[in-house]
Amino acid sequence: MKKILSLFIAVLLGLSVGLMNVQAETKEPEKNAEANENSADLAKNAKAAYLIEYTSGKAIYAKNEHEKLYPASMTKMMGLLLIYEALHDGKLKWDDVVSTSEHAASMGGSQVFLEVNEQMSVKDMIKSICIASANDAMVAMAEKIGGTHEHFVQLMNDKAKQLQLKETHFVNATGLHDPEHYTSAHDMAIIAKALIKEGGKELLDITSTYDAYIRENSDNKFWLVNTNKLIKQYPGVDGLKTGFTQEAMSCITVTAQKDNLRLISVVMGEPSSKQRNAEIKTMLDYGFSQFEQGLLYPANTVIETKQMDNGKPDRVNLITMQDIRYVYEKGTQPKEVDRKITITKPNLPYLRGEVIGKVTITMDDGFVAESDLSVEADVQPLEYLDLFIKSFGDFLI
Repeated sequence: MKKILSLFIAVLLGLSVGLMNVQAETKEPEKNAEANENSADLAKNAKAAYLIEYTSGKAIYAKNEHEKLYPASMTKMMGLLLIYEALHDGKLKWDDVVSTSEHAASMGGSQVFLEVNEQMSVKDMIKSICIASANDAMVAMAEKIGGTHEHFVQLMNDKAKQLQLKETHFVNATGLHDPEHYTSAHDMAIIAKALIKEGGKELLDITSTYDAYIRENSDNKFWLVNTNKLIKQYPGVDGLKTGFTQEAMSCITVTAQKDNLRLISVVMGEPSSKQRNAEIKTMLDYGFSQFEQGLLYPANTVIETKQMDNGKPDRVNLITMQDIRYVYEKGTQPKEVDRKITITKPNLPYLRGEVIGKVTITMDDGFVAESDLSVEADVQPLEYLDLFIKSFGDFLI
């Protein structure tokens, strides 16, 4: 009887464990299905989407953000980044004249119909790229900066490596289709962030322009109309770049600002521009409604006082060079939990206004913010007499 009872209990235990395992196996797919459903809510028609806060790069929403896809004319953001770097480095000027090669004039797709040997200012070329997504103007500028289109593309790929983009490879400066020309929604957002930082108001004044003219003082006046209709449809949108090919489908990278909060939103592989714009609006609505930006430390805040053993003076305040802002979900109030200071300039002198290090602030919700550091006053290295007096004083002590 005891054996029968033991066998009966064992069977019951086995059934119980089996039922628990079945429940565990069936619950997990439901959880995954719910996560997949939620991740598709904001951009259900897009192959990939990514929404970040500009200042910090904090990700607010992501869907297949690391999938390699075709970027079409969003490619031109990388070209524009190199153009603005050349402008700010003094290698290029707004009124420089750019001559159109036969190769540049032969570009298909979106164009402003540049003729072979036609000359146009850098400013009008940039307007043509930013507003009308002109392939011919983009290649003309690529040849102006890189010497050849091919070398400029190499510079684009070099910049991608510098930005630590792992899913990006460029074959041309325009985004015209090539199987080996690809990127991801994540990488596009990072390029957009770098472009906005480099181009600033100069860039956004152009990308937010709905229409303009080139060749204004000629018989060949040409009307540019912005391919990004969201600049008229969504308050705060002031850029950035659209894209379309049959293979890439409809793509866009958008930036918008409300109060102190700037967002960058990317969708790729949308079936139409109408759905693309609708889902971008939904993503921006979500970002602006759920998150806000706070000021942790304004620029020129003293972060730490550093002892300078071989410097005059022997103590100096380290100050932030930029506002340190943080993004957080509305209704929460994150706190600073860690502060790391890294000195990147090992040797004196330190001059006020130059970058000598950086501070990294970590909040209790995982958010990380950074600022370059400078000094509140110049610090000069001790001279031989100073070192002698200091050593003598140390000896007496």
